Amino acid sequence: MPTNILMPALSPTMEEGTLTKWLIKEGDEVRSGDVIAEIETDKATMEVEAVDEGKVIRIVVAEGSENVKVNAVIAIIAEEGENASASVPAPQAKKETAVPVAEPVKKAASPALATPMAPTKVEGKNGDDVRLFATPLARRIAKGKGVDLASITGSGPHGRIVKADVEGAKAGAKPIGVSAAPVASGPAIDPRAFYEAGSYDEVPLDNMRKTIARRLTQAMQEIPHFYLSIDCELDELIKVRKVLNEQAKDGVKLSVNDFLIRAAALALAKVPDANVSFAGNALLKHKHSDVGIAVAIEGGLITPIIRHAESKGLAEISAEAKSLAERARTKKLKPQEFEGGSFSISNLGMFGIDNFTAVINPPQAAILAVGRGVERAVVKAGKLEVATMMTVTMSCDHRAIDGALGATFLQAFKTYVEYPPSMLL
Repeated sequence: MPTNILMPALSPTMEEGTLTKWLIKEGDEVRSGDVIAEIETDKATMEVEAVDEGKVIRIVVAEGSENVKVNAVIAIIAEEGENASASVPAPQAKKETAVPVAEPVKKAASPALATPMAPTKVEGKNGDDVRLFATPLARRIAKGKGVDLASITGSGPHGRIVKADVEGAKAGAKPIGVSAAPVASGPAIDPRAFYEAGSYDEVPLDNMRKTIARRLTQAMQEIPHFYLSIDCELDELIKVRKVLNEQAKDGVKLSVNDFLIRAAALALAKVPDANVSFAGNALLKHKHSDVGIAVAIEGGLITPIIRHAESKGLAEISAEAKSLAERARTKKLKPQEFEGGSFSISNLGMFGIDNFTAVINPPQAAILAVGRGVERAVVKAGKLEVATMMTVTMSCDHRAIDGALGATFLQAFKTYVEYPPSMLL
């Protein structure tokens, strides 16, 4: 029977994408692992590999098609002698037009299971449907052997369950249930009703803005935020930065943000109970400080991650941050470079912002909002002096981090910022 090639979920947040370019044509032979298409998601443009072998007998979705839903049939391949009529494509998504109604609430798969594969629904422990992703061949073999896909950990790209995983699995294993989380709905009241026709221009949301709207609404609805602020003196850091930049090799120029990333990473290592994610019935205590840095790009923002930042020096952090930011702006990041992480920093100081609060980026449990450094009058040893001060505000997930724990982290962060040589200890 011919095999449908489906629109893959290339990130946990992806619901639809643009099929930018086909790298195959009808009549071509493809093998597992061949790059067959380029797809633009809400965050990046990525290459897609084939997971089955055969001849391309039909291209269902033309290149350049927008708003193609995840799991829609985009092409059909078949082995020799098979007929395309044996495989019936699912209806394709049409380009959306704005209508004055709220979107219905949809169920989303657990982030742990939302990986770029064709989905199979299984029942979680609470009776909710969750999705597992496996190649069509793996699903057929699993059905024949009586193997429950939910009991298998995939070894393919992005955790995809492939043929080898199923062949080595035992029949009858029981799955571990995972509850599905609700996805935020659209506005309950359509704002178009309050304005005269022609008094505004309507700009359709692109995939990135739709994802930002959905995820941040969900984050504010589901995560109990609370906020802690602290002032840090920057004068010593500014002096150290100047000296290091004067002595650095050509091409190395440290920013204040590089010091803040290093300070946050070391503070997480010093206060490991704050380096966590809430997982329903457990807390995930991360072994490394994977620090995300919010980067503004056209149409939205993205948070690439500096992995194991606690073990990297300032020069390495600086180079990696610059590389990630540049590729983020050109949408060339790989999913593993912006998914996950254990903590984030959002710095608006360069825009003249004194202080603000940020929305936590799931699955993380905290984010640090950084304001500008500005000269203020401070009292030192009973004397009035002028110092460069910076206000930072930490948004915490109260399910995972309590007030005293968040305060302990900020005290550690403040110590590293105010006395940078302590970052070398």
